[in-house]
Amino acid sequence: MVKLAICHEGHTNKPLDSEIIKLLLKDLKLDVNRVEFYGFGSKSNFYKKDYKVYKNLQMAIQEQEIKKILFVLDADNEENDNIFGGHVKTGRGLRSVLSDLKLSSLSDFYISRNPITHTGNIESLLLSTIPEEQKECIDDFLQCSEFKAKGNDKALLRQIYKLAYPDTPYNFKHKYFNEFKEKLQNLFVTK
Repeated sequence: MVKLAICHEGHTNKPLDSEIIKLLLKDLKLDVNRVEFYGFGSKSNFYKKDYKVYKNLQMAIQEQEIKKILFVLDADNEENDNIFGGHVKTGRGLRSVLSDLKLSSLSDFYISRNPITHTGNIESLLLSTIPEEQKECIDDFLQCSEFKAKGNDKALLRQIYKLAYPDTPYNFKHKYFNEFKEKLQNLFVTK
């Protein structure tokens, strides 16, 4: 069976990085077993044309093992990354790399972010889908605890979210997930 590929930030062997994608696939009733997950490590690796994952993908495509690819990466913030930070720069940079590697015709991408600010990451998207009162609760906790995330605020936000709202961890029905769901559904459409 020809597989589909989803390339994401983080490492393949750490389920935390692909957990949300797998849960969303399950929610959409899409066969997660058809998907080969590729972890790129840090976001900067998406922009390295000679990165080993690209070489593996190209080999899998040549051998007709991979038919379509979806890249999922965070927008992050321009303040922290002048080159590829923010929604526009992330997309522009990735489009250029995919074009140069001749992967554009069989790939698409989704940039995780807060849909209002167009910055952030998958956690920003998750937090944007909960009611305002719950967001304030999380913000208040972070402020009053004076917890210093030490560059790992993504993991902290995800853990707080999961602890505070274990029964309905992700509101995939929220309109802010529509673009992501559409990209995943399109991945499974074969011609």
